[in-house]
Amino acid sequence: MDTIHKIGRRKTAVARVYMSEGSGKMTVNNKDVNDYFTTGTLQFKLNQPFVLTENVAKFDISVNVFGGGITGQAEAIRLAISRALCELDEENRKMLKPEGLLTRDPRMVERKKFGQKKARKKFQFSKR
Repeated sequence: MDTIHKIGRRKTAVARVYMSEGSGKMTVNNKDVNDYFTTGTLQFKLNQPFVLTENVAKFDISVNVFGGGITGQAEAIRLAISRALCELDEENRKMLKPEGLLTRDPRMVERKKFGQKKARKKFQFSKR
């Protein structure tokens, strides 16, 4: 198997995932995944595609991720891993699609408009 390269995005986070056969070692920005994502929920999000497709500890993964916050980065990595598993075997799509792991979440921060305090909040109205 050759190295599979996929991209995942969430809000302003962009993750590039390089997946190859191995022992299950995962590095994020040249750090161990447990050092980069310290909470259990974020680590669960990263392992979710592997658990659903029963591919735990079969692939070595190297990730470059930038932008956004820690949760957005974790979800961007999850999307990229899911896409890579689908390219590897089309049968994985049947397990990942119902869980919503192949859907790019389109929710972004709404931009601030001129003449307003924030995106939707207005300046205080004074009658007199």
